[in-house]
This record gives sequence, structure tokens and C-alpha cells, in this order.
Amino acid sequence: MSRKIRLGAFLPGGGQHVAAWRHPDAPSDGATNIGFHIRLAQTAEKGLFDAYFLADGLSVGFSGGREGGSAKAAGFEPVTLFAALSAHTSHLGFIATASTTYEEPYQLARKFASLDLISGGRAAWNVVTSTGDETAQNFNRDEQLPHAERYRRAREHVDVVRQLWDSWEDDAFIRDKATGEFFGRDRVHEIHYKGEFFQVKGPLNAPRPPQGHPVVVQAGASEDGRDLAAETAEVIFAAHQTLAKAQEFYRDIKARVAAKGRNPAEVLIMPGVAPFVGRTQEEAQAKYDRLTSLILPEEGLALLNGLAGGTLDLKGYPLDGPLPAQDTTEGNKSRQILIREIADRHGFTIRQLYQYVATARGHLTLIGTPETIVDTLQEWFENEAADGFNILPPWLPAGLDDFVQLIVPELQRRGLFREQYEGRTLRENLGLSRPVNPWTEARAQLAAE
Repeated sequence: MSRKIRLGAFLPGGGQHVAAWRHPDAPSDGATNIGFHIRLAQTAEKGLFDAYFLADGLSVGFSGGREGGSAKAAGFEPVTLFAALSAHTSHLGFIATASTTYEEPYQLARKFASLDLISGGRAAWNVVTSTGDETAQNFNRDEQLPHAERYRRAREHVDVVRQLWDSWEDDAFIRDKATGEFFGRDRVHEIHYKGEFFQVKGPLNAPRPPQGHPVVVQAGASEDGRDLAAETAEVIFAAHQTLAKAQEFYRDIKARVAAKGRNPAEVLIMPGVAPFVGRTQEEAQAKYDRLTSLILPEEGLALLNGLAGGTLDLKGYPLDGPLPAQDTTEGNKSRQILIREIADRHGFTIRQLYQYVATARGHLTLIGTPETIVDTLQEWFENEAADGFNILPPWLPAGLDDFVQLIVPELQRRGLFREQYEGRTLRENLGLSRPVNPWTEARAQLAAE
């Protein structure tokens, strides 16, 4: 089977653009409207998307860390939401964000195993290291953990979670009513994990997930983030503005994956793309201009400060003046660097910069017809820049509807995208292998000796 583009749909109910909720066609309560999320999930499945993705935060962010505008101040916890949405879909995967900084491995492993069971094998975990002092202050700390420490903790956290998912073998549950044997004692295992950050005995009190492991997703682009992704991730979200930057990241990650003894084909790289699509270029531009006109300056400034890791307090600076220097963040280092690169490359004023990043926060924004947008997607896909894309519709539901109605048919016409789902689990649709249980593998090797 020829290689196909993989597609994620990033669908926060309040919209992706910082002013999305103000659009006349968007529901003002989209972030907490379950009926609206059901509609979005069903539209994404109609468009044959691989997965519905949600980022998540653990604070409101009133003091400047709020990247998503007011509509993202409060919303659903992703795993809870996706458990509900799975009942209204049959093939769409669900990529939920959960923090290695503030969640314990046992709790997280159980939560995602449950989502995988409930959805019939359609769960994925977006691994994040939570940033921001405001978040830290909700979890018994005064300030965020240092960047390097967060990533050491994340590596250990993922290791513990995967061992817990494997603590039950696939055939452990016998459930024989005649004999009274519910599970095989030799098929369940304590893990006795002891590391720098975690001490976990196990086993998990949930069966091994249908996919073996829910798909592991990661999005860091710093040196620590790239190393963590190469070690642990099966899908990597990325933010790039140019083909050359995307190619550098793609080739670097694939090389790191191979150096760690993993198969580069089993690690999919999916840059973010926010499309404004119209049947003509003028129609697409009008959609962009309308949404841009709805940005409140205070929301734009909060967006820039959030992307800079809280190091860019722009109060008192002229909106039509240059972006001032800022301190290095202990938060999202790669996004802080990207925002500075965008400002410098284009010579943007503060106002122009927040208008530029308001749609996609450093991801690629495309404004055009189905043909011109797919030209770009195809170029990246065929030239070592992407295995697929994480689509960020600027406002909802129209931005998603436009993609499904206009972009998907053009992708299919060119033979770049599926005509139907390949399987029922997320792994099957992404073309990823199901992890082998190491306890089962060890038993098989012993039996063969």
C-alpha cells in the first residue's frame, strides 16, 4: 500500500484562533458544550481523520500565560471528554494531553488504559511537561520545575507507565465460571520500579489496553524535547514556518530515532497547519481578514506572553513598535525561540506579530484554495518534511467543515489520503505496530530454548 498522509484534528471547542469564539458563526460556549464536541468528532470521522487531538492546561492563566484567549480559560478534561465522544464514533482516535509533571504514573496509566478499553483501541497519550508558575501554584509548588528536570521526570514517567500497561499479559483473564479461575496468576506481574522520581510496585488494576499501549505522542522541539521524542514517541507534533525548517527537524528526529535502535518508520512526524480555505483566493483571504479583525489587543499581548513562557510583559510598549528582548524561559523554550524568529524574519511590530500567530501559535497558516493548500501539503509530505499534519481549523465548526468538504476530496483525488479507514484501532489506521508484551516474549523465548 502506498504511503498516505495522516491527519490529526486539533479541535478545542472554543476554537483555535485567539478570537475564534467571537466569530458570528461560532458558539460562544463551545469549550464546554458536549453536543458541539460530539458534532466536531462526527465531522472529523466523516472526513476520515486519524484522531481528534486536544491540548490541555492545568491553570486558568490570568496573569499572561493564557495562550488561547478567554474561551480557553475553562474547558473539559480531555480523557473524560473523549470517553464520552468514543460512544458517538467508531473509528476516530483520541489524543488526550496529560502531564508527566503533575500526574502520577499509576493514575495516568490506569486512566489511558480505561480510555483505550472504552473506545475499543482508539486512545493516545500526548506526553507534556507542564510549564508555568501559575500551574505550579495549583500543585503545591511556588514555581515551575526547571526545564531539564521536567524532561528527566518525563522520561522516567513514560517508562513507568509502559511497564504498568504491560503488567497484565494479553491472555491473563481466563474468567472460567466452572473452575472459578478469573485470571492466571503467572500472567500478572509486579514491576517494582524505583527511580529518581518514582517508586511504583504494580501491577496496574486495569487490563492490558486493546492496543497493547495507547499511542504515545509528543510535541517538544528543544534539545531535551527532541531526545524525549526520539526515545518515547510514536507520533510527533511540530511547529514550522518553512519547508527547510520542517525538513531539518524531520531528518534530525528520524536520525535520532534510528540511533536509539528504533524504526524511523514507526515514528510519524505531523507539523501543525491552520488552513483558511476558500473556493477562490479572495474568499480565503476574506475569511482570514474577518477573524483577524476580531482580536482584542489585550488578548494578543497575553498570547505573546504565554508563547514566550511568561517572559514577555508588553504592557506599556507601543503596539506598532518592535518586539522587545526577553529573558530565557524555563517554560516552552522552542516556542519562545520560534516567536522571536517570526518577528525578526518579517520585521513585525508587536501588533503584526500577534495577528500573525493568533491563528496557530507558530504553526503554519495557509490561506488559499483547495488546490494551493494541497500543493503545500503535498510538497512537505513528499520531501522529507512530514508524514502527515495536525490540522488546526481557525474557528469552529466552519473551519473543520471547510477542510472536510474542500481539502479532503482534493487530497483523495491526488491519491494522498485514504478513501476509508484501514482498521478499527488508532494504531491500525496510523500504520503503527502493536507493542509486544515483554513478559509474554520472555516466556516464549524460554519455551523455545
